[in-house]
Amino acid sequence: MTATPVVGPLDTGDEGDPGGDAGAPGPRRSDGPPTVAAFDFDGTLARGGSEFNFLLRVRGLLPVMAAILRHSPKLMKGMVLGGPAADAGKQALFAQLLAGQPAGRVERVGADFAGDHLRRRLRPEVHDRLAWHRSQGHRVVIVSASPECYVRVAGEALGADDTLATRLQVGGGLLTGRFDGRNCRGPEKFSRLEGWLRAEGFYDDSGGRPVVWAYGNSRGDLRLLDAADHGVDTGRLGPLGRLRRFPRLGTVVADSGRGPGVAQSGSGAAPTTTPR
Repeated sequence: MTATPVVGPLDTGDEGDPGGDAGAPGPRRSDGPPTVAAFDFDGTLARGGSEFNFLLRVRGLLPVMAAILRHSPKLMKGMVLGGPAADAGKQALFAQLLAGQPAGRVERVGADFAGDHLRRRLRPEVHDRLAWHRSQGHRVVIVSASPECYVRVAGEALGADDTLATRLQVGGGLLTGRFDGRNCRGPEKFSRLEGWLRAEGFYDDSGGRPVVWAYGNSRGDLRLLDAADHGVDTGRLGPLGRLRRFPRLGTVVADSGRGPGVAQSGSGAAPTTTPR
């Protein structure tokens, strides 16, 4: 994927277009193993969720509210239990609202939505951290459960090297309403990132592997952060959140400013496709 770098702070107002500093210095390459930084999107790079507003943009208020009402038992169960229950609720909602929609139109709506969403919801402190990784010569990838049709566009605007997100199945030019593969949350986030690392050649025959940073805000990111060398909690709940055993973003940023020696926060184990 060809990324459009954004090095400077984005305009988070309602006007204008995200842009970077064309005169910013290039990435700094460091010795040692390569480093990859994986960022969640909803709640991490951007405030709150994005899927509800995206569905509103595609279908409008009345169809979305009718679908939510119809599937409210499944959606509530997913909110409480997470995991497969959350996947099932989301799949039911998408099936009702997106089945039969022209794929090309949804792609165009998603591209427009991505820019608007970043201007209104981007978290500057997390974007600064992404820009820091890029300045160090690290590879950056966004790993999200939200639809790829707009997360990919947002990732390009932020200068990410790639985007791993939930794909929407297409048949005959129309969305089927189903996922193409699995919903990219929980263990699937980890699985997709691990597959990407292998495809990009980050593992070698001698056992070499990259140093992985992972940034997330919710229990859907727990498996990813646990497998990383450095897992970082970007959530708002702090000690009340599910990721409370991981260091907070502010602490990690301060430690990075002091140079080497950031405490390892994840398992530190080489990623494996078998969840613990």
